[in-house]
Amino acid sequence: MGAQCGTFLERIPGCLAGAWFVYSQQRACARCMPINAIIVDDEKPARDELVFLLKSFPEISVIAQGKNGLDAVALIKEREPGLVFLDVQMPGLDGFGVIKKLVERKVRMPQIIFATAYDEYAVRAFEVNAVDYLLKPFDKARLARAIQRAKKLLEADSSPVERLESLVEQLGSARAPAPAPTKLLVKAQSRLLLVDSAHVVFASIDDGAITIHTHDFEGVSNYRTVEELQDSLDSESFWRPHRSYLVNIHHIREVVPWFKSSYLLKMNDKAASEIPVSRAQTKRLRELFKM
Repeated sequence: MGAQCGTFLERIPGCLAGAWFVYSQQRACARCMPINAIIVDDEKPARDELVFLLKSFPEISVIAQGKNGLDAVALIKEREPGLVFLDVQMPGLDGFGVIKKLVERKVRMPQIIFATAYDEYAVRAFEVNAVDYLLKPFDKARLARAIQRAKKLLEADSSPVERLESLVEQLGSARAPAPAPTKLLVKAQSRLLLVDSAHVVFASIDDGAITIHTHDFEGVSNYRTVEELQDSLDSESFWRPHRSYLVNIHHIREVVPWFKSSYLLKMNDKAASEIPVSRAQTKRLRELFKM
């Protein structure tokens, strides 16, 4: 390859060869330079978690943080970052409201990775419109994939405006939730039982096996991941307060304050199981029960 390039340079005038060399060096340097990024989330623990994870990615330089939508608009306009990690659910101006404001004000749009608590419809919309997202609690491997995708789009100088406008329009339109299956297959004591999803108190995962807990018994599900199980259930009733648990909010008996402003959920099964709420899901807990 080097010999071919040398032959090519020998055949063109010196000034053009010099220009080509400078251009190629600039392109190479641009790829090596870190991407300036901004994090916007109304919860400090979520911002801190993302900052910590991003320390493993030298190609990302966090230059600023914001705690609401107004901060996001101002910081993007002032700092012109290449990448923004933007929380979807924020009081006042939410993540999608930020996009609308940027478009209205004709601010240069960065690549955006949305951070969101799980919402099946929203995730589908992100994927359809080729807009990346991270589910809370954050997963490092998923973060790495999102960063690689953002890097490719930045190198290709691909504008996200059309995709983001389409996303906002799609999520802003009225939508009906997809009908959820009402029965789950559960293996308990060598029997295969069909359980009405309304009777599921919670599900947990341990060593790759998902256990379904009802008021009367527990058994192993044929689903392989919590994400797959959650996809099949009514998103209005089932919530993931922690990476290892999926709960039916109608079977939460008590919310128990725990240490450092965290909480436990006491469930309505015979064992009165206690399930931790992750820091990233505390906001959703408050929204659910108007705390």
